[in-house]
Amino acid sequence: SMLVFFNPIKFGITFSFGNLLALGSTAFLIGPKRQVTMMLDPVRIYATAIYIASIIIALFCALYVRNKLLTLLSIILEFGALIWYSLSYIPFARSMVSKVMMACFDTEF
Repeated sequence: SMLVFFNPIKFGITFSFGNLLALGSTAFLIGPKRQVTMMLDPVRIYATAIYIASIIIALFCALYVRNKLLTLLSIILEFGALIWYSLSYIPFARSMVSKVMMACFDTEF
């Protein structure tokens, strides 16, 4: 956790490459064609697009921009996209998490 706050650029690079390796390892296990087919399934196409875009944004902020705050924000975005993408493989998980989040944060002013 100290690496995230003291050197988010290094963490962003390793975390993003780790996510790319994780995608590659699942493609190795089930085959690249099936992996791409599952990723482009209409149920999870938006989650996949946001997840891959967040990986690219994190790498861009860490390698090109080299801004610690932007890299930290992109890491948070990437982590949230990773969770949402992972939940897309569990039946009804995203709808259940959405309902719980709405119940927790639904306040009247």
